[in-house]
Amino acid sequence: RDVYRQDNDDHYAQTTAVCLENTHNVMGGVALPVSYMDEMGRLAKDELNIQFHVDGARIFNSAVSQNVSVERLCRAADSVSVCLSKGLGAPLGSVVVGNTEFIRLAKRARKRCGGGMRQAGVVAAMGLYALHHHVDRLAEDHARATRLGAELGRLGFVQPRNGQIDTNIVYFGLPPHSLVTDNDQFMQRVFDEYNVRFTGGYSQGGRLFRLVAHKDIDDEGIDRTLDALTKVCFG
Repeated sequence: RDVYRQDNDDHYAQTTAVCLENTHNVMGGVALPVSYMDEMGRLAKDELNIQFHVDGARIFNSAVSQNVSVERLCRAADSVSVCLSKGLGAPLGSVVVGNTEFIRLAKRARKRCGGGMRQAGVVAAMGLYALHHHVDRLAEDHARATRLGAELGRLGFVQPRNGQIDTNIVYFGLPPHSLVTDNDQFMQRVFDEYNVRFTGGYSQGGRLFRLVAHKDIDDEGIDRTLDALTKVCFG
């Protein structure tokens, strides 16, 4: 409500939609529950009379972690986008869901931005395979991420949300007693010495790193990552 803008101030654009990302990446892969999604839908449509869009890049991760269907999780939304190439593991592709007029306008916007694709059936086939075969196995990614986060916490690495891991994303920071204190140097050494690559610069001050479990990461990969982080930090 505090950020909603009516069309009565030339300094601001009018608010016409609210968008929620589920799971929420920067918050640590947090799975937003049905109750929150329903409440935001009520706020958007009943109180503010605006559209409610769900950025569902990892919506299947959220659904699997909460043992709820994607349909129920997004029931209050006017439109949903779904990425097929993140947790679901397709080489590329995304899907947008909405009513007939919304899809018509989305297609026009895609064409206007040069986003049309010939031979798209090949991409669709890969996406369908991911939807049919890779949804239930997301729980394996969540379990590996949880194990990774728990071990990092045990070793003294800094963790947001007291180390709580909802899905497949793990954020962490260098422990106070680390032998390496420069974030860029830490990432480079882990890659050069152990061939483990991850990203950093997250949170205010950029002190956090991000690790993501997916279908190409197995238990041995988790063990190797923990070994690399431990040896670079503590020798």
